[in-house]
Amino acid sequence: MLNAPPSQPPVVFKLLSHELRWQLVVALARSDQRVQELMQFLNRPQNLVSYHLQQLRRHELVSQRRSSADSRDIYYHLELARLQELFAAGGQVLHPALGPASGVATAPETPTAPSRVLFLCTHNSARSQMAEGLLRAQGGNRVQVASAGSQPATVHPLAVRTMADMGIDIGGQRSRHLDDFAGQSFARVITVCDRMREVCPVFPNEPEQIHWSIPDPAEVEGPEAVQRQAFQAVADDLALRIRYLLATLLATARTAKS
Repeated sequence: MLNAPPSQPPVVFKLLSHELRWQLVVALARSDQRVQELMQFLNRPQNLVSYHLQQLRRHELVSQRRSSADSRDIYYHLELARLQELFAAGGQVLHPALGPASGVATAPETPTAPSRVLFLCTHNSARSQMAEGLLRAQGGNRVQVASAGSQPATVHPLAVRTMADMGIDIGGQRSRHLDDFAGQSFARVITVCDRMREVCPVFPNEPEQIHWSIPDPAEVEGPEAVQRQAFQAVADDLALRIRYLLATLLATARTAKS
């Protein structure tokens, strides 16, 4: 005899069954966005977009942070790990085999040509350097990764130390100017600094430009323990985003080969 079904579908299915909320999630799955950009993408008024963003925020599927380039702007970010968690829980309601998996699936095979990724931030001293090291460590020979800035400085010692604590050596990385990569082609160009996004140049073949709105840990003041905590928070955020980025790159490479 069958057990009685749940009286309501899992919340993730109810949330994403709404067309506008689904479109919001699709847009934010690719890049952090400001509300004005989401309005343009959806061709809907601000009050409607804001209402549905609030519904997604209530269930912790979307988070927000104020832009460091213009404090009047707010960037919205899709919490992919939370979405994956809710999908897994919802699937298990239907069948045990649809429950939690081991993580983001990746392909064991190596693409014919590694995907080229460029991370950009203003000083190329912390966030973009950490992102470069993380993607190189996670992606291996499946990616070619570099980072640069519009006003390059030196690699921040706490960035090096934080990555070393995670088993990743970025001590040999050096800050570079984005002009060093002029004319080169990339599969993804990712800005990890709100200010950098405003001046990001166009690269050949118009690669997909993605923005990750991440606070600068080098601007955190206080005792060293507080500063180290800020760098670790950024490293954790980048590691999660890069895990999902790598899955996207590998899926794109498989599609290109088929």
